Order: sequence, then structure tokens, then C-alpha cells
Amino acid sequence: MTFSDIITEGFLESMTTLSVASVATTLAVALVIGLFIYQIYKKAYQSVVYTKSFNLSLVMMKMITSLVILAISSNIILSLGMVGALSIVRFRAAIKDPMDIVFMFFAIASGIVTGAGLYTLAIIGAVVVGLVIMIFNINISNDKPYMLMVQFSDEKAEQIIVNQLRAISKKYFIKSKSISHNLVELTIELRIKDGEVAFVNDLNAITSVAHAMLVSSNEYSM
Repeated sequence: MTFSDIITEGFLESMTTLSVASVATTLAVALVIGLFIYQIYKKAYQSVVYTKSFNLSLVMMKMITSLVILAISSNIILSLGMVGALSIVRFRAAIKDPMDIVFMFFAIASGIVTGAGLYTLAIIGAVVVGLVIMIFNINISNDKPYMLMVQFSDEKAEQIIVNQLRAISKKYFIKSKSISHNLVELTIELRIKDGEVAFVNDLNAITSVAHAMLVSSNEYSM
């Protein structure tokens, strides 16, 4: 028996056949845990504007990772091919919040464990990590994200607007500032408690303010 025969027989012995039941079970467990991660991310999000598409990508990432690990564990030849194929893939998506990286690793690690068939470990691990995240975010207020657009003609009004924002919102970010026809327009992302929108009337009452509009973020709703 040659060396190549030994390697070939070793590969053939390592191959296993995936049943429909095992694939369905793995994907079902991955989906349930993925939805759990989805809810944890939605409730624990602390940045200004919640991004629903990123949260949905966590669920898909969890299921796809489970599917890849399931395929790798059934065929060592296929696993070598996937390692080579995935090594040329590069992702350059901008991460706005460090916690987004944590959730990405959370979804990937949980997907690997689920794909390996360790369902109990995947479920217990997801619950424990999720509870830890929620415990650290238990005192976070339930603020909602809004977009504020203000047009004014006097430079002094800008400082007045910023001072009022500091008084009503702990989290705000000046997204853009444009000047056109002697009018300055500010676009501001902020989080405020639901119903506390009376400050817009105060902004409109400023003499040099031509227009002030508050819009709820569409990405927040699910």
C-alpha cells in the first residue's frame, strides 16, 4: 500500500453523510439562538441610531457559520477547500460601536459551536453571555433616536442650539453642517425620551432660526 493510498483511505474514512434531520436541527437551533442574539442586541444598543440591518446580519451570520461548520465537519476534503476559499475573502465594513464587534464574535462563536453539534453548550453559552450583557445595561434609559434639522442665519444661534441639546439629551452628534444663501443647516443625531419634544418649539422661537424639524429614525422600528 502506497502513501497516497493511506491518505486517500484516511480521507474516505473521515467523510460522513449528513442527514436532513441533522441539517434541519442545526439550522433550527441556530435560528432560535440567532433571534435571541437579535433581541439582546436591540435592547442593549447604546449608540445614537440603531441599525436594524446590522442586527439582522447577526442572525444570518449565526446560521451561515453553523452551515459552514456542519459542512466542514462532514468532509475533511471540503474543509481544506473552504479554508482556501475563505482566506481570500476580506470584509471592510465600518464598525461604529466597539460592542458591535463583541456581538459579531458572539454570533460567529455561537454558530461554530452549533455547527459542531454541541447544542447544549451553544444554548447555555448564549443565555449566559446574553444575561451578562443585559446586566451591564440594566440602568440604561429607554431613549429613542431622532434626527434634528435646524436652519438659522446667525452664528450665535448655533451655540444656543448646542446648549439646549446638552440640556435635553446626553447623546447627540452633529452629522452634517452646510451653508447656503446665508443660511446654516445642521443635521443632528440625538437620543431623547419618548414624548420630550417640546424643545423644538423653543428652537423655533429663536429669532435667527428659520426652520427646525425633528424626525424619528425609521431604522429604530422593527
